[in-house]
Amino acid sequence: MDLSGVDLNLLVAFDALLAERHVSRAAARVGLSQPGMSSALARLRRLVGDPLLVREGQSLALTARAESLAQPVREALSLIRRALEDRPAFDPTTDAGTLRVSCSDYSTVVLIAPLVRELTAEAPGVTVEVQPRSVDPVGSLLRAETDLVIEPTAVMRGVSLPSQGLFRDRWLCCLWAGNSRVGDSVSRAEFAELGRIVYSMGRGSPRSFADEHLERSGLRRRAEFAVESFFLAPHLLQGTELVALVPERVVPLLERMASIRVVEPPLEIPEIVQTMWWSPARTTDPAHQWLRERIAAVAARMEPATGAGRGA
Repeated sequence: MDLSGVDLNLLVAFDALLAERHVSRAAARVGLSQPGMSSALARLRRLVGDPLLVREGQSLALTARAESLAQPVREALSLIRRALEDRPAFDPTTDAGTLRVSCSDYSTVVLIAPLVRELTAEAPGVTVEVQPRSVDPVGSLLRAETDLVIEPTAVMRGVSLPSQGLFRDRWLCCLWAGNSRVGDSVSRAEFAELGRIVYSMGRGSPRSFADEHLERSGLRRRAEFAVESFFLAPHLLQGTELVALVPERVVPLLERMASIRVVEPPLEIPEIVQTMWWSPARTTDPAHQWLRERIAAVAARMEPATGAGRGA
């Protein structure tokens, strides 16, 4: 039998008729009117080519065909109910799997690294795969090529995917510690004259949104280098008068890598609002929910950006 033209609600009506053997009581059992149940019984009879229930005194009796169908129908309905009621679960202590996160080296260091250290004990079977930043982050999510994208909201303007804000950061000017051209602060004029190291957002986005903001504000600087990692900047700054914009949260790490110092930018730059994004198809996935909750918990424990630049 081709089930494509069968109303499976008829099986619910049939089960009620089997239990009650009375049209009105069966109708009340499933929330139908008495005419509605009578109509369902007529359709069932046509479907199986059998009267199914016949009048026997004040009640209805089952035909042999109805008796043969009773148990399979009950089992089928029970199976469907269990399938709809049972929700998949995720136990990080025992379950295994790989969850893919696309983000910058900056987010990897300040957010994902602390997360992975915690998950080593909490979820030994779970692997967090950090993917390079995608030139098409929305497409990578919708195509299920990645599970989560972590990007600043300024990069994902106009994106309507589900998202959750994580943390904020601000930009500072990073210089070689021996730079004698800049003191404890930098003026707009000095900043405009300095060569720069530009943080590239990848193919198609040669400048960060902070650099774009400065240029819109009239501070056009000479670009000496374009790099895709904040962590190259301290090495390239050594022995030069170049300047780079870096997020404040990575400064302690950069200071351990090379001889640098930071000063306030010569004008206000919109802060970084780091956000995670995902496909709506993954919103209710238990493993995905668990990962989002763990990332949000790590972000919630992060210290706020200090709001104070440091001089030489």
